[in-house]
Amino acid sequence: MRTAASGLLGARARLRWVHLVLGGALLMPYFLVAEVVVGVWSGRGHVFGSAPLTFASYGLSLPLVAATAVFGPVRPLSAGAVRALCGVPGERLAAGPARSWAARGRTSAWWTLHLGVGAALSGMSLAVPPMAVVLIALPFVSGLRTAELGLGRFSTGAAQYVAPLLGIGLLGGLVLCAAVAGALLARMAPVLLGPTATDRLAAAEERAADLAVRNRLARELHDAVGHALSAVTLQAVAARRVLDSDPGFVREALAAIEDTTRRTVGELDAVLGLLRDGDPDRPGAAPAPTLAADLDGLLARTRAAGTAVTVHQDPGPAGSWERLPAIASREAYRIVQEGLSNALRHGTGPVELWIAVRDTESGTLRELEITMTNPPGPAAGPQPRTTGGRGLRGAAERATLLGGRVEAGPHQGQWRLRAVLPLGAGSR
Repeated sequence: MRTAASGLLGARARLRWVHLVLGGALLMPYFLVAEVVVGVWSGRGHVFGSAPLTFASYGLSLPLVAATAVFGPVRPLSAGAVRALCGVPGERLAAGPARSWAARGRTSAWWTLHLGVGAALSGMSLAVPPMAVVLIALPFVSGLRTAELGLGRFSTGAAQYVAPLLGIGLLGGLVLCAAVAGALLARMAPVLLGPTATDRLAAAEERAADLAVRNRLARELHDAVGHALSAVTLQAVAARRVLDSDPGFVREALAAIEDTTRRTVGELDAVLGLLRDGDPDRPGAAPAPTLAADLDGLLARTRAAGTAVTVHQDPGPAGSWERLPAIASREAYRIVQEGLSNALRHGTGPVELWIAVRDTESGTLRELEITMTNPPGPAAGPQPRTTGGRGLRGAAERATLLGGRVEAGPHQGQWRLRAVLPLGAGSR
């Protein structure tokens, strides 16, 4: 009994009733336009006082409702109202405007159903309660029995004592109609306002784009901060060990730490700019490091950490790394940075680095090849480190985005990192 009463008069049922009344209010502009048309067609000029003409105006307003729902922000507004008032979970409703004609047709059907049923229930909500009150009070108020209210046989005799039961029945019927209509709209909302296959595809693409941005931020943070922390840690350890015996080396190490942290703060600001504004190239942001501008500094900081690095560079016919495409230069710098970070953390000896522009096997295009080797440390073991290193996965992702590839693992007794980035024909 309590469950039935809650279903008819509970908070959710009352909110759904409000939702229906809002639909009835939204129908009024359409009804007024239809009333004018029907009034002119009938020759009366108005429809009030004529039930057939009133229902004709109501019927004519529904096609107008359906036509206007095809355009405009009807679906997101309707979905928001359904979430708030009908108790339908948001994940079962589409979030944005209808993109396909099929979705627009479903939205039009919902709009027509909501406003049509809402108008009928709104009319009942306006008419039934006053009539029910009159019938309930009829046996107790003599003035009602003599008034010209069109009550007929209910105003005299024993029938007047039946009138209160009829009034209570009318109120109960109104509540039941409101509950049923509200439940009907709540059930139909996911069907007519739910996401279509196109909406699901768009949402999946949006999530994929968001995931790609997050992965890019993770790579940038790992490469910038991870390399800096590795270099600074090794420089600090080396300086501590020779603090008393080699003050000159300590000064060089402290200067390298200062330079590394200063550059890292700038790179971190650029990454945070992506989070704040989505624009790493906004005015005032630190420029992303490139092979042309920042390779020498990266090598100097690595050497200051105590690791010897021998570099072999061949920019090809261009004669300079500045002629590389900007995106290739940025990603190549990050790949070299990750390789040197791995050498600092896991290696035990000098690093050999080759960076060269070469022809592809077809001879029609050029590619940038980066190869780095160093003796593996105990942490490397017999297995490659590609399975556990986030930075190596990030380097592989960077190369893949450019159509290249990254290989890392033991090679002829050394640990080797090899990356190939296509440059196209324009980099000759």
